[in-house]
Amino acid sequence: MLKQCLLRPQTVAFVMNQTPIRSSCHLARLGSTRRSLWRTFSSTNNNDDVNNDNKPRLSVAVVGAGPAGFYASKYLTSSVLKRITQSTSSGDDDDDTHSTPFGFSGIDIDLIERLPTPYGLVRYGVAPDHPEVKNVENDFAALFNKQGESQNSSINFYGNVDVGKQIPLSKLQSLYDVVILAYGCQAADKRLNIPGEDTLEGVLSAREFVAWYNGHPEFQHIGPIVERCLWKKKSNTTNDDDITETSISPARVVVIGQGNVALDVARVLAKGKPGLIDTDTPTSVLNVLKGGVSHVSVVGRRGHVQGAFTIKELRELTKLDKEGHNVSFVVRKEELEMGMTDASMEELKGPGGRPKSRIDKLLQDNAVEEDAQSTDAEKSVEIRFLLNPTQLAPHESNLSKVGHVLCERTRLEGDPGKQRPVGTGEMEELPADLVLVSIGYRGMPLEGMEELDFFDSSSSTVVNEHGKLPGENNLFVTGWIKRGPTGIIGTNIMDAKDTVKSVMNYLETSVPVAGVESQGRDGLNDHLGAHDVKVVDWNQFLRIVSAEIDTTRLRSEAQPREKILAVSEMLNAAQR
Repeated sequence: MLKQCLLRPQTVAFVMNQTPIRSSCHLARLGSTRRSLWRTFSSTNNNDDVNNDNKPRLSVAVVGAGPAGFYASKYLTSSVLKRITQSTSSGDDDDDTHSTPFGFSGIDIDLIERLPTPYGLVRYGVAPDHPEVKNVENDFAALFNKQGESQNSSINFYGNVDVGKQIPLSKLQSLYDVVILAYGCQAADKRLNIPGEDTLEGVLSAREFVAWYNGHPEFQHIGPIVERCLWKKKSNTTNDDDITETSISPARVVVIGQGNVALDVARVLAKGKPGLIDTDTPTSVLNVLKGGVSHVSVVGRRGHVQGAFTIKELRELTKLDKEGHNVSFVVRKEELEMGMTDASMEELKGPGGRPKSRIDKLLQDNAVEEDAQSTDAEKSVEIRFLLNPTQLAPHESNLSKVGHVLCERTRLEGDPGKQRPVGTGEMEELPADLVLVSIGYRGMPLEGMEELDFFDSSSSTVVNEHGKLPGENNLFVTGWIKRGPTGIIGTNIMDAKDTVKSVMNYLETSVPVAGVESQGRDGLNDHLGAHDVKVVDWNQFLRIVSAEIDTTRLRSEAQPREKILAVSEMLNAAQR
């Protein structure tokens, strides 16, 4: 009787979980002890006790249903199922990976998202005229479409659940074997820290602007601000009836920063309604943009060799006029020449210089002398280099609104790869009716995380080593909140695999905090029900999708969907 009790999987897990971990060496010894216990269990039991039905299922909570969360769910599921298969098949006794039993019979993942809709930046960050990028949503949805194909795995969606507010992070830790943080860096922005940034109307972050034109429900207040900046009356005699849905705004917009987001913003502003009519840009946004903006300047402190944009986004700007959008692309030859220091030349020749060389050639081919700029196009996008904004100044006729961006000309100093912009004292003033700051996103800690000392405020990321948070806990992290807001959607794949490797190592060498049989999904349902949280599950999300693609909402046959812009309306659609 004692032997049978000792060797049941639940008992082995319980025994291991009662042993305090005092050091990394002790942790390694515990892992070895656990493997020995499982070997003893496996070798002395040849009956149904070795069946996976006697083992608990691994319960995992993933906080954030964007690309990082989906990729982590996908690769953790495949890794766990592979490990289960290995543990139940005969293998070389010397092969520890195959001969050691695995403590779980399956995996249940719950994707928890603050908004009623999943996909994160794919839905609310990717430019609407890049539908090929948004198609990755289909790959993510496949995880739910395959539901039921394997009895050993399941995945649920919990939309409209705010971790930290509606359920504490510590509560999730107590309910689940593993908790993976994948909530991104969409909560805040890096700042210029210059006069006028906080006091003048018409100064927005690119994050806010992008979220607005992508239909994010929490940024619909941005629309009226943009409308006032783009369509202010020239005089008291101006009649609003003179403005049509294809009118070109006389406003001048300055975008500060030169990453891909900055170029996306410039392109969307220039295209306006005619160029976005067949995308999923909300109709309310197109009604503000109308025929586009007359002039957009994209300003950066360094030279073109140091620009953070890629050639794809740059090439799209150069082709706007040829594609019929009535937009000229302007880059000044003298600014390219000023940026071609000896160090910049070395950067083009050095490792990784080929993409920069292609960008250099494209810009050189499109460059013109400053006094030779002439075009028949009614709109223009101009990229300016070696200009450092030092002050946002008010408009002469309205001191509460932005009117100018004061910039200092810079020169580059330093070694290749380490050049920095240095002020020259030469100043230039750029007219601006709207300023969009695009110098990077910043992550924020979840509510309740600060006191745990898990957040690095200097890097705006969660402290981790290969995705594992420090200390004796069941917390992991992936995506932007792990590495910072860098890379493309696909970058999250390798990032997720790195974190999953750490999770699997944790499962092999220690015992999940939740113990033998965690409450997992049942415990989450009980908590949310007790707090009257209106959860949106996957099928209810599909009802939201159905409402958005209803032909009565669409402005054209080519429009993929008309997004619902309010959480309350989403919740109503989810209940239909």
